[in-house]
Amino acid sequence: FGLSATGFGNRRRLAGSLAEAGNQSLDAMWPRVALATAFAGVATLLQGCGDDDNGVAPIAPTPTSTATTTATTTTSITNTTTTTTTTTTSTSGTTYTNQRVGSFMVIGDWGWDDNVHGDIKSRACQQAVADAMADRAEILGDLKFVINVGDSFYPNGVANKSDPQWDTKWRNVYPQAVRDVPWYSVYGNHDYHQDPCACSDNISECAQINRDEKNLDYFVMPNYTYYKEVPELDMEIIGLDLNRFFPGWDKKKTLNELGADCEWSPCKDKCWFHTNQRSGASFDLFWDRHEKSKAKNHLVFSHYPTDYFLGGAPEFLDGLRDNSKHDIVYFGGHRHSTDQWSTASIEPNQNWVVGGGGGYSCDSDNQGFVVGEINEDYSIKTYPVYVDKELCCIKPTTTSTKKPVWY
Repeated sequence: FGLSATGFGNRRRLAGSLAEAGNQSLDAMWPRVALATAFAGVATLLQGCGDDDNGVAPIAPTPTSTATTTATTTTSITNTTTTTTTTTTSTSGTTYTNQRVGSFMVIGDWGWDDNVHGDIKSRACQQAVADAMADRAEILGDLKFVINVGDSFYPNGVANKSDPQWDTKWRNVYPQAVRDVPWYSVYGNHDYHQDPCACSDNISECAQINRDEKNLDYFVMPNYTYYKEVPELDMEIIGLDLNRFFPGWDKKKTLNELGADCEWSPCKDKCWFHTNQRSGASFDLFWDRHEKSKAKNHLVFSHYPTDYFLGGAPEFLDGLRDNSKHDIVYFGGHRHSTDQWSTASIEPNQNWVVGGGGGYSCDSDNQGFVVGEINEDYSIKTYPVYVDKELCCIKPTTTSTKKPVWY
């Protein structure tokens, strides 16, 4: 992976310092090697778990009725190509057929910890989400990848690639069928706490960075911000490190008033400096791919939901709304809910908050993940899969072991 630096002179981009890195293609670049910076300590405290910092959790609106559909799906696999024909009959009686060419899943805020957690009192919620992902992967039959929006290891991230949390919170929780595909990932605020990435100028020191897409023992994250071309799906995947927007719940804060969750880092000043630069580089990458990419679809993701950019990055929201060149689907986390109702709209494009992975607490009853299905015309359909809320955030009211209908 090579690195290039681009500034912020373009008036469409956000103000900031010179980015320490620019466009990093997953297939063509490798980070520079610099002297390693020793990791000075391990943070043990917890802050910023995704609940809105004003202490008020979002309230779900009253559900509205929606039309139901019935679907019959048949799947045939030839070599590595999966073709799925879905015949859908709507309540109006209209029938249509489309060929699906692939699917993906999106999850965030999931690495539950025995000792430090909120109102999710056991791993049962995270495990239910993981098992539901495996069930859905079997139903789909054509899962291509997983998008992971971060806060993967509560409360303080992983220290290195030998950290036992890779096993206890990921490999031993998510079934093999879900980990047999790349997990394209970005850092969340908790992931930075003890990760050397907060302190080091050398990204090869970062515990979660992995440029080898064939090494599925770790996430696929070639850099803190990067893009991946997927020509067979007419798509680009764009991962952004926007941890500068940790306090973005406060819509009155401007960009210069925003800063990362560096309180528990052993190198607060360097952490602040790095995350500010990395957010700038991420915006540069987003605008560069917006202008240069030929792909129909852009899957854009960071750790934060769209409403966190209302005060400090309104131009970024304008870019996410622009469908003149690409259809954009945006995914963020941090808020512990999986929904579309609590975010700032980017219509006509789609966006989700996917922080309901069962790792810490609940900001709504909507705990689960999102599925994306890509059709033969490369249109993308997204929908949530929820797990039993009784496993997550409220005391059980029944002893039934049956899966709920929304599982």
